[in-house]
Amino acid sequence: MVMATSLRRCGRRLVSSVFNNREFSTTFQGNKAIQQQHEQLQETGKSLNLCSAINQALHIALETDPRSYVFGEDVSFGGVFRCTTGLAEKFGKKRVFNTPLCEQGIVGFGIGLAAMDNRAIAEIQFADYIFPAFDQIVNEAAKFRYRSGNQFNCGGLTIRTPYGAVGHGGHYHSQSPEAFFCHVPGIKVVVPRSPREAKGLLLSCIRDTNPVIFFEPKWLYRLAVEEVPEHDYMLPLSEAEVIREGSDITLVGWGAQLSIMEQACFDAEKEGISCELIDLKTLIPWDKETVEASVRKTGKLLISHEAPVTGGFGAEISASIVERCFLRVSISIYKFVFSCIDTSI
Repeated sequence: MVMATSLRRCGRRLVSSVFNNREFSTTFQGNKAIQQQHEQLQETGKSLNLCSAINQALHIALETDPRSYVFGEDVSFGGVFRCTTGLAEKFGKKRVFNTPLCEQGIVGFGIGLAAMDNRAIAEIQFADYIFPAFDQIVNEAAKFRYRSGNQFNCGGLTIRTPYGAVGHGGHYHSQSPEAFFCHVPGIKVVVPRSPREAKGLLLSCIRDTNPVIFFEPKWLYRLAVEEVPEHDYMLPLSEAEVIREGSDITLVGWGAQLSIMEQACFDAEKEGISCELIDLKTLIPWDKETVEASVRKTGKLLISHEAPVTGGFGAEISASIVERCFLRVSISIYKFVFSCIDTSI
């Protein structure tokens, strides 16, 4: 109940601050094609929630590439959250279709489809139920390219799945299992924070040459609303974004947790604490350089995520940054980092 209230309180402020900050790194701006996309993103778009932004990205993927397929449990009539509404009617049931309730079968089929040079966009209805497909993901999809010496791959595979708590989901519809997959070489893990980010990142995932798991923050499906460009655009993977500059402490997070952290930044500001907030976006491979540069400036680091503390991805970030910035981060802050890798559900 407390979490749900906090999310509602953060919603409006988040849309006007985190969602609308669009600063890109020098490396990103150096690419002329992507820089042009960056300029196009400044154009006024249509107001969409995250669910509709996902739907728009899938629509573009299917429309621009006849090799693209969307499949999963109940996707032909829109899915549980209605992210695939209207796709089967427009593109036909041979390209947008339901599957049996069998996650390992969904991912296994996607691997085969992608291995035949198609764009396989598989939906796992809830991230909590991705575990039956664990073997297919970590032992097949992730290793497909390596075991063949790069002679074949399933890089066209994208697995979409909603994750995280919504305040009433219970223990089978509230989990954040991203850390399980961050241990595996050969796949990418991406988590968007907003509608505009979700559309651009999802299109990048679908067109990437590696298999990707795309975790969608389910409580933002309807809550997060912002202007989203209607044209086809992509956002770079593995590039973190500094969405709020500060000088006293660095805060790092991803996905839905950014709203909580944004609220913390506002509260800290009232007490004279200047917080730098970074959205990691891609967890594997993650942008160590951006986080390192920020921590070298502030000397302090706090990582916040929704998943359990033990074995969470925050520990990986902490260990990496302490290794890189040991002489910059004081011992007291070193302890603080580990004690503040946020909440267990």
